[in-house]
Amino acid sequence: MAETSTATVDVAIVGYGPVGALLANLLGQLGLSVLVLDKEPGIYPLPRAIHFDGEVMRVFQSAGLRQAVLEVVRPGTQGMHFVNAEGRTLLIRGGTAELGPHGCANNYYFHQPELEQVLRQGAGRFPHVEIRLGCEVTALREEPEWVELELTDSVRADRRVARARYVVGCDGARSLVRKTMGSRMEDLGLHQPWLVFDVILDDASPALPGHTIQYCDPARPMTYCNVVGRRRRWEIMIMPDDDVAAIVQPDTLWKLVGRWIRPEQAALERAVVYTFHSVLAHGWRKGRMLLAGDSAHQTPPFLGQGMCAGMRDAANLAWKLEAVLRGRAAAELLDSYEAERAPHVRAFVELAVRLGDIIQTTDPERARERDRRFEAGGPEIFEFPSPALGAGLQYSDRPPVGQPFPQPRMDDGRLMDDVLGYRMAVIGHAGVIRDVGEWTRERWERLGAVVLDRPDRTLADWLDAHGVGAVVLRPDRYLMGMARTPDELERITARLPTAAAALC
Repeated sequence: MAETSTATVDVAIVGYGPVGALLANLLGQLGLSVLVLDKEPGIYPLPRAIHFDGEVMRVFQSAGLRQAVLEVVRPGTQGMHFVNAEGRTLLIRGGTAELGPHGCANNYYFHQPELEQVLRQGAGRFPHVEIRLGCEVTALREEPEWVELELTDSVRADRRVARARYVVGCDGARSLVRKTMGSRMEDLGLHQPWLVFDVILDDASPALPGHTIQYCDPARPMTYCNVVGRRRRWEIMIMPDDDVAAIVQPDTLWKLVGRWIRPEQAALERAVVYTFHSVLAHGWRKGRMLLAGDSAHQTPPFLGQGMCAGMRDAANLAWKLEAVLRGRAAAELLDSYEAERAPHVRAFVELAVRLGDIIQTTDPERARERDRRFEAGGPEIFEFPSPALGAGLQYSDRPPVGQPFPQPRMDDGRLMDDVLGYRMAVIGHAGVIRDVGEWTRERWERLGAVVLDRPDRTLADWLDAHGVGAVVLRPDRYLMGMARTPDELERITARLPTAAAALC
């Protein structure tokens, strides 16, 4: 007979990878009781994800972890170059040393075990966040007021039952939570095996490029990545005639990268064949169970957005769970999570698939046609897209509504998010904010919104440049609405997720 825990926590997180760890930090910072469960006894020691973008660094900042994360990453200042078989650059994804719109570099590279250690240390700040490693969830049953989780605990060598008001599955591509929910997976068309080959350079290693290179060679598409420190990665497309068992052997590996490096110049850390997928779940919420990260979507790596998508999931979901659990919003608010995030994820997956088509072309004639298309205007330079959220809480679909609001440095030297905190925010000229009604002010107060009615110069310039008197920002720093008048600001406020009971 399994032992039942008596306390019911606010949220149970199944899976303690980067997404689950970030969600634990955000929920812990919001004061919720959290139980994190992972069947593994510790951090997986080998490299996996290696890139995140400026928006994700901003989420780390919201979790109070920006400085700690900066100590284990490097900014990607030189971008990514797409190069054809003759060595000509076709396409460049921009990189810069300047601070981007999120108040940080646009790209960062890292060693995943080091990043996970930072996130787990961050979760340890909160006594109301309990971590159980070596504890596998074997079944879930939803009851009217909670979800019951059956656990097999390898540390305690027993079976237990835990209860949580909500469960979030951050348990990866083979998610038990998703299977329990019965969510359908949509195939977006890419299933291609690649060899991932990680090395650590030694003192005798040659000078290798500082930027990422996509070798769009039809004879053998490859990717080279300068990761962090002495770590380098090659991703090598598996061709139809390859022997997968043989290709991961050292003799074969070193021949594949022989034009760049020799075995005596680096230590082989990992070689594994992955199949890159592009899939999207339908049904990210079922009652008290939700999905985040790879359990909800899988993105090809050609944009480095797989982990980023999961981190955005956590940022979107955490404040909504807190509003519902604190009684400030009805549970229906959680339905906006998939409605907003799924189209955003789809936009990145589809772009990654299109880039994959450029990189993975193996037909020589199609490759020549591709090269001719780029040849006309020289290398094309592109930046990361900033797709809007899907229809949800946004007041309109007019950009930049539904997109991240920029993070300037304030007149006192602080970054804007450090001033606002992980809260709703209303920023505007005093004349617009002053003339809203008492009902609107009460709603702001109930939601814990911070109101800046004397914006500093940078924020005032942004308002004036967009011809508006005030904006409403969500805790995840997405722009919910722009108002020209007090009446319009009141209409935006009416969309804020206040529960009916809280208005009585």
